[in-house]
Amino acid sequence: MKDWLGYEGKVCVVTGASSGMGLAVVKDLVAEGAEVYGLDRNPCKVEGMTFIQADLSSKDSIDAAFAQLPEHIDCFFGVAGLSGAKTGYWTTFTVNFIANKYMTDTYLTQRMDRGGSIVYVTSVGGLMWEKWRREYKKVMDCTTWEEMEAFMKKVSPKDGVGIIAYTLSKRAMNYYTSLMAVKLGERGIRVNAVLPGSTDTGMKAEFERMAGGAEKLRQENGAIGRLATPEEMAEPILYLNSDMASFVSGLMMVVDMGHNAAKTLGFAKNQLDVPAALPLYNTKFMQNVFKKQI
Repeated sequence: MKDWLGYEGKVCVVTGASSGMGLAVVKDLVAEGAEVYGLDRNPCKVEGMTFIQADLSSKDSIDAAFAQLPEHIDCFFGVAGLSGAKTGYWTTFTVNFIANKYMTDTYLTQRMDRGGSIVYVTSVGGLMWEKWRREYKKVMDCTTWEEMEAFMKKVSPKDGVGIIAYTLSKRAMNYYTSLMAVKLGERGIRVNAVLPGSTDTGMKAEFERMAGGAEKLRQENGAIGRLATPEEMAEPILYLNSDMASFVSGLMMVVDMGHNAAKTLGFAKNQLDVPAALPLYNTKFMQNVFKKQI
């Protein structure tokens, strides 16, 4: 029988490996015979994989983690992310965007060869990224961790509400995915993103508060009336880094049971067409308004 996915023996690195979608991806990769390395702050206890503790909000921790990883990486799965409901602006933006850009620019571009592939887990919350690129485009020109931090500090104070950073960071990641798909495509390396709809992970309660309740969160997955499971998100994530997607790059794969299609058709309200980096958001009044939402 043909090995359709082609993960047998491949070196695969997964961030956010200890829970939710990341854990589901790790389990599937191990079952497919991959050589799996999982990065997370919390332990991942899946037999057949190598766990490396890493804090993606820390450059030093990322450097230490990559010092323990193989010099050649076939597939990278950037699954880790924060909702911003329990973390401040700086931490949220750092984990969701800065860490991914730093790992890619510093390490993946050096350790991947032709045939390599990257998939980032961004979010449907990062849609409208094309329209609002002026808010984050300058960070794409940053070449160091410190330069990216400087950009972030201009956008919001340290104690800024994290949910605002969530939207900006996910839009930036969608842009960065497209950018790297073009740049790395010249070397035969594919780059894609999965934009999940509402999913039943450990952050479900956080997203429920942000959405305005459990029912409103369920409605963000269209008419199906339930949240996705981590396993249902892991499968499209695995597909994009597999041999079956060998000619797929630069794809923003929206996985939300058609809810974005309903918005595009005008059947559902599009609440994403708003700026995410207005100076107004940093006023004490607006910060208090956002805090009440979470």
